[in-house]
Amino acid sequence: MTNQLELYDTTIIGGGPAGLFAAFYAGMRDMKTKIIEAQEQLGGKLLRYPEKMIWDVGGVTPIRCEKLIKQLIEQAKTFDPTIVLGQVIVGLEKQEDGTFILTSENGERHHTKSIILGVGYGILKLAKLEVEGADRYEVSNLYYTVQEMEVFRGKHVLISGGGDSAVDWANELEPIAASVTVVHRRDSFGGLERNVLRMKESSVNVRTPYALVGLSSEDGSKISTVTIKHLETEATEQLQVDAVIVNHGFRSDFGPLRDWGLNIGEWEVPVGPGMDTAVPGIYAAGDFVTYVSKVKLIAGAFNDAVLAVNNAKVFCDPEAPRYGYVSSHNERFKEKNKALGVEL
Repeated sequence: MTNQLELYDTTIIGGGPAGLFAAFYAGMRDMKTKIIEAQEQLGGKLLRYPEKMIWDVGGVTPIRCEKLIKQLIEQAKTFDPTIVLGQVIVGLEKQEDGTFILTSENGERHHTKSIILGVGYGILKLAKLEVEGADRYEVSNLYYTVQEMEVFRGKHVLISGGGDSAVDWANELEPIAASVTVVHRRDSFGGLERNVLRMKESSVNVRTPYALVGLSSEDGSKISTVTIKHLETEATEQLQVDAVIVNHGFRSDFGPLRDWGLNIGEWEVPVGPGMDTAVPGIYAAGDFVTYVSKVKLIAGAFNDAVLAVNNAKVFCDPEAPRYGYVSSHNERFKEKNKALGVEL
């Protein structure tokens, strides 16, 4: 029975940057808010790169992912949203009164007037290295993410991949590793041009178009030599290494979301100017959305979140202003400013 469930103005599915900022902004709009995150902690995809430096958030000097996550969570909690962790939403039911019932894998139900999807690329599964016997080295010196930079200090490191994370890791490891070699199947790299140029102008040994095709070990427990192949000549060579980092991207799984009538593509859902999806009352933000001027940056996710919240607010209350006041004029901050010793 829906009358036994607490009704929220908006329920945000996904606890990454888009979802966290949406929770904060929904609080500014005086909305009763819930966040549901599939993982056991908030942070989204950023959790995979805790030591990665982020330079492109407006007004924030270079900051490590783990610190940015902490600050985003603290900000999201400003207006005390309900936070639900470790639940994957699998069911959606539209009620006669226009509200929604969301059901998680464990059977728990959530009642809400609107929904904001900040699910990124869905439940991400790492694209593993397709080399025979590679999995045996995952407990020693084959890595799919960089959790601690110090692990690689003074070591000969090979990075396989050419996405923005591979470029960032190469740049950050170059000053502390004995050597860094990047192997990529194409001559072009992902990531910002300045970061790619920095990598190519440093001591990083960039090898293109090459693929990592073999791993071997002297003691049977860790990789000591890799085999790389030139994809045009098919010539191979061996390199001595202490560690191998694989960055071949992710495989996306949106699961039951594909059955909601949202018209989800391979990686994204198309949205209108107000981050509205094909289903009235359901909005989206962040990496999950696509539109003509979409910006694939954390800063872009914040803007998406604001638009989604503003339109969810009007969906819940058609008489509400379409846009919220800036924080310096928002009534909800008066008491909070006083608590900080600030009088306006």
